[in-house]
Amino acid sequence: MAQRMPALAASAPTETHCPYCALQCGMALTAANGTNTVESSTGAGLVTVAPRDFPTNRGGLCQKGWTSASVLTAPGRLTRPLLRPHRAAPLRPVSWDVALGHVAHRLRQIQAAHGRDAIAVFGGGGLTNEKAYALGKFARVALGTSQVDYNGRFCMSSAAAAGIRAFGLDRGLPFPVTDLDGADAVVLVGANVAETMPPFTQHLRRAVDNGGLVVVDPRRTATAEQAALHLRPAPGTDLALALGMLHAAVADGHLDHAYITERTTGFDAAWRVAARWWPERAERVTGVAAADQRAAVRILAQAANAYVLTARGAEQHASGVDTASAWINLALALGLPGRVGSGFGCLTGQGNGQGGREHGQKADQLPGYRRIDDPEARAHVAAVWGVDPENLPGPGRSAYELLDSLGTDGGPRALLVFGSNPVVSAPRAGHVAERLAALDLLVVADVVLSETARAADVVLPVTQWAEEDGTLTNLEGRVLLRRRALDPPPGVRTDLDVLHGLAVRLGQPADRFPTDAETVFEELRRASAGGPADYSGVTWERLRAGEQLHWPVPSPGHPGTPRLFLDRFAHPDGRARFAAVDHRGPAEPPDAEYPLHATTGRVLQHYQSGAQTRRVAELVSAAPESFVEVHPDTAARAGLGDGELARVVSRRGSAVARVRHTPTIRQDTVFLPFHFGDDQRANLVTNPALDPTSRMPEFKVCAVRLEPLAGEPRRRRPSDPSEETA
Repeated sequence: MAQRMPALAASAPTETHCPYCALQCGMALTAANGTNTVESSTGAGLVTVAPRDFPTNRGGLCQKGWTSASVLTAPGRLTRPLLRPHRAAPLRPVSWDVALGHVAHRLRQIQAAHGRDAIAVFGGGGLTNEKAYALGKFARVALGTSQVDYNGRFCMSSAAAAGIRAFGLDRGLPFPVTDLDGADAVVLVGANVAETMPPFTQHLRRAVDNGGLVVVDPRRTATAEQAALHLRPAPGTDLALALGMLHAAVADGHLDHAYITERTTGFDAAWRVAARWWPERAERVTGVAAADQRAAVRILAQAANAYVLTARGAEQHASGVDTASAWINLALALGLPGRVGSGFGCLTGQGNGQGGREHGQKADQLPGYRRIDDPEARAHVAAVWGVDPENLPGPGRSAYELLDSLGTDGGPRALLVFGSNPVVSAPRAGHVAERLAALDLLVVADVVLSETARAADVVLPVTQWAEEDGTLTNLEGRVLLRRRALDPPPGVRTDLDVLHGLAVRLGQPADRFPTDAETVFEELRRASAGGPADYSGVTWERLRAGEQLHWPVPSPGHPGTPRLFLDRFAHPDGRARFAAVDHRGPAEPPDAEYPLHATTGRVLQHYQSGAQTRRVAELVSAAPESFVEVHPDTAARAGLGDGELARVVSRRGSAVARVRHTPTIRQDTVFLPFHFGDDQRANLVTNPALDPTSRMPEFKVCAVRLEPLAGEPRRRRPSDPSEETA
């Protein structure tokens, strides 16, 4: 059925950015002139999408970007607040005044009975900088709670901690993505960019053509297909592989001794660990041939311009910080970081994954990437907020620990969720759903009735990407202005409106929580001034004028900092730090009962928990259901034919998925995408074991077994995915 939304009268294209990953591809949206009827699922008749010649995508878009207009009119779009009078009752439409009044009343009741920290807030890495900033401020000022974290803890926290440890500063790519165009060699560790951010691959073309692309991944992914060398370590052994390659760098004479002496510290301690990891020993642990380890190091060392890039495959482990540090060690040993034409970087996943962790929605941070336990930082931010620094709470629980504590003795009794779907995205998802059900109050602000929103007591309908203005910070630290192209549907409010309405009802001055995004950004500028992520010189006026500003931008006339670390690193002595890290292996290795490694990841057509993309007809047609990639011999041992439904079982639960015989996957490994809901949730089986530093859960490896789904008839998987139904 055609759906109606108001379109702006003007039909001039609006230059903006894609609503999905951290590449933040440039696109132009053109609203139809004189019509507000959607004539097809691509959004024709309401808005059309065209790529822009922006540095990150250069006129390219992936399938999700091309169909992004469909999300604006997705089936089930929320346009009225919903309230559940009691747990047994269904959600029913109510007015905004009733919904916000009810939430504020219950929040006051719960805090009066159980204390300030009885209320928790859970944000998202897709929120704009303004919303992330306002959410952290709302939690600490309007609620006075320390219990605030966000789903970016599940994405970049290990890479961020490793970057701070090594360089003194976390910015995913400390150089523009276009610098990769000149790379002769690139090692991608745990990154399948051909599916997760396809326009990125054009920046690897020189490395591919020169035979210099090395991919580290247990799967033969679309990215690995383009590589000159594919290293397939067993899941959970990336750190051992990095140690073996560092050993090879030393033994084969590839160290950059001058760089190590002049620009780093700590090499000797790191080498004492790596000295025990000769490549043949690493081969026994990882399964990667010693000759291939040496070849990969040789490709890096002999290239004029070389990069090492890590992503979630290396970082979503209980030893994720140390694993990322091990790959940084290799890059430092070869003299790559902080040089023009070479470097080390981490590929941020979520659309505002970088900005989302900089401005205060993380449990241990204040705006500007300041630490919340730093007295000077507290005093600075409190002065901007007009509050006493003594009244600001301290650090709270990390994301999974927060979710795990809900409804327990001493844990939060109420949770407010903005921009996240933890029922699908959190590890041990069945347990998380149980904890949400134990709350006295669950409030979700969302665009559609996600799996988490379905469980809520109150659902608040909010605007989405093309219906609001705001800034985001992409994977290279570039601050971008996402512009509004359409009016939102009647009855829908921005997240800033929601936070303002709640704050006022909780007794805050109305001007403390502005609803205009540019006004919020002006305050963010002051709050970030002098911090590691200094946005004080960024203005919307400069962004509207087309300036390309990479933080830090510490003054109004500053041109920004596209390349960090060229002269010195961010530690007081200006040197990068090697880390003495050793391999520990996965928290849950396979055994007789659960003999296989399970690893998770993304597919081309879907994004994150799938709450958006599973409502786009073209994307659902191409990828309608969950699947499990299994080597044919492994599947045969489990009695599973290609195309049959299987149950993937771990100690925490089981997920249903369609079997795909995949001869290129390791026989000890199965792969599940994590975008699907209900009994297809991959995170029903994943392990919440946490990294001791970043508190990142171990999404990328757990022990499982495969079982045929009882009563399911044998069925061959069709060669055309469109033949399948969701």
